[in-house]
Amino acid sequence: MYCLIVENESLDYTAIMERCGVGNTPAQVVVKNIANLEEFYDSTDLIGIYNYCLKNISDSEILIQIIKYTDAHRAISTLNILLDMLVLNKSEDDSLVNVRVMCAKAISNYKDTSTVTTLLSCMNNKNEHYKVRLACADALGRIGDKYAVKPLIDLVEDEEEKSVYLKESATFALGLLGDTSAIDPLVSILESKQGFLDKFTFLKEKIVEALGKLNFQNKKVMKALKHSLMDSSPIVRINAIEAIMNSEDEDAPAIIKPCLNDDDDEVKKNALIALYNLCGRDILDEVIELPIYCEYVKTEAQELINEYEE
Repeated sequence: MYCLIVENESLDYTAIMERCGVGNTPAQVVVKNIANLEEFYDSTDLIGIYNYCLKNISDSEILIQIIKYTDAHRAISTLNILLDMLVLNKSEDDSLVNVRVMCAKAISNYKDTSTVTTLLSCMNNKNEHYKVRLACADALGRIGDKYAVKPLIDLVEDEEEKSVYLKESATFALGLLGDTSAIDPLVSILESKQGFLDKFTFLKEKIVEALGKLNFQNKKVMKALKHSLMDSSPIVRINAIEAIMNSEDEDAPAIIKPCLNDDDDEVKKNALIALYNLCGRDILDEVIELPIYCEYVKTEAQELINEYEE
C-alpha cells in the first residue's frame, strides 16, 4: 500500500541538504546524515525531503540509499518521481543504470498496476540497458497484474531477442504471476531447448521453476517436468525433482525414484531428499538394503537416518 501525502511547503529543503553535506561531503557521510533526519522529522516531512533529494541530487550512491529510505513510506508523490527517474535518466554510466534498477525495484513494491505500462515500455525497448530491462521484467512479476502476462510470453518466445538473461527474468515473472496461459509457450520453449547446454541452461532452469508454480493438474506441466528429469543439465534435473515433489501428484515418488541412479551425485542426493520428504523413513531403509543403489546414495540415506531418525 502507498499513501497520499501533502508536503510541508514551509520546510527549507535546500538548507536541509546543505546541513546533510550534499555537494561538499563524501557520499557515505551524506547518506548517514540523511538517515539521521528521521530523528527530527515526521513521516510527512521526510517524504518531502526525500522527494526533493531525488530530484536535485546526482550522486548515484546517495540516490540509491534515498530510494531505499522511501520504501518505508511509499508515498504516491515519490512513486511519480521514481517513474520519471526510470524513464528519463537514460545513461550508459553503470552508476546511473544501478539507480534506475533500484527505481524499478522500489516501484514494484507499490503493487500499483498503473505502473505496468511504463515498466513494459522499458522492458520491451531493445535499445535500453539490459540491467534496466531485467529489473522491469522482475518488477512486472512482483506487481502481479495479469495484463503483463502476454507481453512477457511474447518476450520469452521472441527469437530475435538476444538477451537470454532477459528471457530468464521474464520467465521468473511469469512464474510469479501464475497465469496458466503461460503453460503452453513455456513448455514449447523447454522442449525446443532440450539437449542444449551453456547459454540455455539457466533459461531451462527458470522455465522449470515457473512451471512448478503453475497448475500441476495440467498434464502438459507434469509431462514437461518428467522430460526435464532427463535433461542434459543436472541443475535442470534437480529443479524438476523439486517441482515434482511439490506437485502433490500421487505418482511423484515413482517418477522421482529413477533419479536415485542418476549419473550426477547432486541429482541423486536431491532425489533421495525429495523421496524422504514424500515417503518418510521407508525409502531410506529401502535404499540401504537393496543392491541396485550405489554406495553414495546408501551413505546419504544413512546420514539422513542419523540426523533425523535417531
